[in-house]
Amino acid sequence: MELRLHTRRFNNGYALFFFFLLSFTAITSYASIHVYNNETFREVGNSYLLSGGSEGIAASLTSAAADESDPSSIHDGRSYIRFENIKFWRSKASADQKSDMEHSTGLVQIIIFEAADRNNIGGSAYGGQRAICCTPDLAKIEGCKQGEVIRVPSATDINWPIILNAQFSGNSIVASMENNEVSITKTGMYNLFFVACDPKLKGLTMNGKTSWKNPDGFLPGRMAPFKKFYVYMSLAYFLLSLIWLSQYVRFWNDVLQLQHCITAVIALGFFEMILWHLEYVHFNNTGMRPVVLTTWVVTIGAVRKTISRLLILSVSMGYGVVRPTLGGLTSKVLVLGVTYFFATELLNISEYVGTINDISGRAKHFLVLPNAFLDAFLILWIFTSLSKTLEQLQAKRSSVKLDIYRKFSNALAVTVIVSVAWIGYEVYFKATDPFNERWQSAWIITAFWDVLAFALLSVICCLWAPSQSSQRYAYSEEVGENSDDEETQSLTRGKSDGDVSLVKQEKKEKKAGDEERYDEEDDSEEDKRE
Repeated sequence: MELRLHTRRFNNGYALFFFFLLSFTAITSYASIHVYNNETFREVGNSYLLSGGSEGIAASLTSAAADESDPSSIHDGRSYIRFENIKFWRSKASADQKSDMEHSTGLVQIIIFEAADRNNIGGSAYGGQRAICCTPDLAKIEGCKQGEVIRVPSATDINWPIILNAQFSGNSIVASMENNEVSITKTGMYNLFFVACDPKLKGLTMNGKTSWKNPDGFLPGRMAPFKKFYVYMSLAYFLLSLIWLSQYVRFWNDVLQLQHCITAVIALGFFEMILWHLEYVHFNNTGMRPVVLTTWVVTIGAVRKTISRLLILSVSMGYGVVRPTLGGLTSKVLVLGVTYFFATELLNISEYVGTINDISGRAKHFLVLPNAFLDAFLILWIFTSLSKTLEQLQAKRSSVKLDIYRKFSNALAVTVIVSVAWIGYEVYFKATDPFNERWQSAWIITAFWDVLAFALLSVICCLWAPSQSSQRYAYSEEVGENSDDEETQSLTRGKSDGDVSLVKQEKKEKKAGDEERYDEEDDSEEDKRE
């Protein structure tokens, strides 16, 4: 019933059939070395099926290039899917139905195919529901062998899709598959399935492992570009931290609390990028994703995202500039921060820790909803607070602070617009690529958010860089002439004494002529402040 609903929606029976299989049978894998520990086959259509993984794999290098490389190195230029210690277990009741004199009493088939060849597996009799295993009607129409997987040779290579067999003998409850290695000679998104067509093999389980390797290591194709990407991001954060710390140390006595928070965000971002690079290097070299290291990375990332958002919210409220504390809002901001941290942590753990397949798990789709809701709520609160802060600065005639906050609000507006546009593109990208055939460029979707976060942080660093005049523009009871005189200086960089004197002289001349008018407007200005 579910399959038919999908078929009517997309109007493509062949494609939707395997999309259903991939989403329904995906199992959790812990590395590019997929370990199967008593995994149970599930009934799908007229077959019992278990997904062995799905990864983007680049073609092996030419034989000349491979010969020049070290054969004992993971960077030997070879791409393959290797099967090791694969064993299938059937129930005792099923085995007892067979005679110990029979040679073949149960068949399990291993299918490897590229996403582009997904229509070459299975068939449909008289336009009906598509089946994986050959039925009597399909045997007459397509000439397949009843009780086995239907395979149509690929148009580009008649040897693909590849089907390997494992046989049960006599009344044995276990069938072993010989260790085997399938070389990958064409770049693509490859899928592995274990299939049993015999109804008597219901409840079939399996143990063993498969190793999926690219020319340069064990990293799945979609994740491979991240190894270099995080090197560049680490360098970017390092340069930003050098520039920021040079000002931070130079004007240490004038540093604001706000600038301490910015320093923490830069440090967390720098360490996060380094740890991500180390995590991918370890993954690429060993084929096993380090659970502890990955958990540390996503936790640091969740802390950085939480502090960054609370920092932007606090700045929007005018903390340290217009108001000395957040007052009664402190508890609400902290509750929001804790909630956002846990939502982000759960989402990142489900997406990265113990994840290797190049197809996202279904759990992510549920965990992303609370995270998206909290982000939307934060954006609304930030812009509402920012609007009130701008009104207060206009009422106080704080021209320099007002200019900085206008630039800050413009940067936030651009960031939100770009984010919404990118989310739209991401939805379009995934909707038009249900089988991840564009996996080679899919990494850009994730990498963009790190670049955007770094860009916004750089803007904030420019606006609130430590300087000798930082403390002068922290929150203070600004009244009369002194406030106006000080506002002529920049929040982030000092002016020469001559310039300040000239500005003061101009302001005194202006005030001498306008003193009476300012007295008359005191009441209205007080109303604006409220």
